[in-house]
Order: sequence, then structure tokens, then C-alpha cells
Amino acid sequence: MMDRRQFIRQSLQAAIAAAGIGALPILNLVPLAVAATGPALAVRKGSDIPLLVRETVAALGGIDRFVKAGDTVVVKPNIGWDRTVELAANTHPEVVQTVIRLCLEAGAGQVRVFDRTCNDSRRCYVQSGIQAAVEAIRSDRVKLEHIDRRAYQDVALKGGVALDQWSFYKPALEADRFINLPVAKHHSISTLTLGMKNVMGVIGGNRGALHRRIDESLADINTVIHSDLTIVDATRILVANGPQGGQLSDVRQTNSLIASADIIAADSYAVTLFGHRPADIPTIVAGARRGLGTMDLSRVKMV
Repeated sequence: MMDRRQFIRQSLQAAIAAAGIGALPILNLVPLAVAATGPALAVRKGSDIPLLVRETVAALGGIDRFVKAGDTVVVKPNIGWDRTVELAANTHPEVVQTVIRLCLEAGAGQVRVFDRTCNDSRRCYVQSGIQAAVEAIRSDRVKLEHIDRRAYQDVALKGGVALDQWSFYKPALEADRFINLPVAKHHSISTLTLGMKNVMGVIGGNRGALHRRIDESLADINTVIHSDLTIVDATRILVANGPQGGQLSDVRQTNSLIASADIIAADSYAVTLFGHRPADIPTIVAGARRGLGTMDLSRVKMV
């Protein structure tokens, strides 16, 4: 029988191999096998996306751990770009749809889905396939909405490093639960865009200004918006020319999902699909230093 150490080592190496990059040194893999007390992290592979989502969430104890009857839940995918599904610029619509279905099964009173897009929102919602996926659920408890520019609220960031105040979308602030559904992809400024950066889709103001100190800025906004569950869509990853891509040659099929209640742990594992270590990504380092989660994968409990 394969022991836990061997299983985790082979699982991580398989994920890296699927992404088309070389294996990480064994010294970086062995500590994962002995982790027992840190945050739980689920990693699953499969080509049936609805089943993959369900298996990944089940490994964390099920959606009932995160969503209670009557909750208002924000499901926040990346819908930022006027790109079709296969170009990996947006969260896969089947991931979004299945997470919404899980929330409804848990008894959520309302599920709200939105993003502050970079391209025209109407085209992004349609081209991404997310609008059709949400509408196919046919539930009056689910609302796919375009950002209302009147619905921002200024928030003072106590202890902010790069920001002392910023505006946030009120529905994100007021929700009972916030489920973060980033797509894993390259980013020309922050190296990668994952869970922490996906939260930029619920802030107002001049987001471009945040890129001057992107690491501390992202840590600041993630102290305001807490992700109760982060599910990183790595079913296909954009490895170059991000964040919007545009060429199939920049996309690699990895058929993977990474999930954790710890956004830093989820992002830290996701970077390994691109051949990075968590310490290579300044936003992860800043988030861990600020107490937002665990970047040390030797402390992560693989489930």
C-alpha cells in the first residue's frame, strides 16, 4: 500500500508534470508528507469538472463547513476578460456553476456572482461562458449581477501598509460568506494572479495605482475581504502573456483544483504548477507576513 509520504510526493510531482515543467527538488516535497497540524489543503485532478469540484470540496469536509442555511454567499470568479473558455483568462464556467449548486444544496438563501471586469462587462460575462452557466441553474436564489458603481463604500484599513483607505463593493462586504474562485494564470506585474489578486474584482477606485506596491496592496485589501473558501481553478492555466492571454499556445491543461479555507496556502500550492516556490511571489510573502495564512507548505495538512 502506498504510504502518505509517497502519495503526497507523487501527487505534487504529477501536478507539476501535467503543467509541463520540471519536478521540484525532493527536499521541497518531503515536508508536505509529515504535515499534520496546519491548514487543510485539498488538491484533486480530473477531467469531469463538476465531479472534480465536488470531490475537492468534499475533501475539506463538504460545503456545509462553509455555507449555512439562509446565508447570503458571494461567489467571486475571475470574469475580467473578453476571452473564451479555452484561453484560460477567466474562471471555468463549470467550476462556477458547480460551486453555486453546492451553495444552494447547503441551503444558501442567496448566491450573488459578480466581478469588476477589465474589458466590457457584458462581453466578458457572455464570452467567458459564465453568464450562460449561471442562468442554466434557473434559481431565483442566484443572481449574476454587473457591478453597480453607486454601491461602493469607503473603508479605513487599520494597520494598512500601502493603503489607509479604499472603496469596496458593499455586497462583498455585507455577505455572510465569500467564496473566492480565481483562475491560475501568469501576470505581467505580479508574476501570477491567484486568490489574493482575485479580490481586486470587488474594490473600486483606480486599481492600477495598487500595482506600484502590489504585494502590500493585495495584503491590505485581503485584510478587509476575508475569503471563507478559496478554490483555485487550475483546470487549464495561462503560463504566459497574462493576465488576459489570447493564444492557445500559452495555455496548459492541468485538470486540477486546489482548495483551502487558507487563501495563502491555496495560492502557495498553486504557484508550484508554474515552477515557482511560494517565497518567489511577493504577494504571498506579504500575505503570510501579515497573518493572512500559511505559505510554508511543510505545515499544510493535505487532505
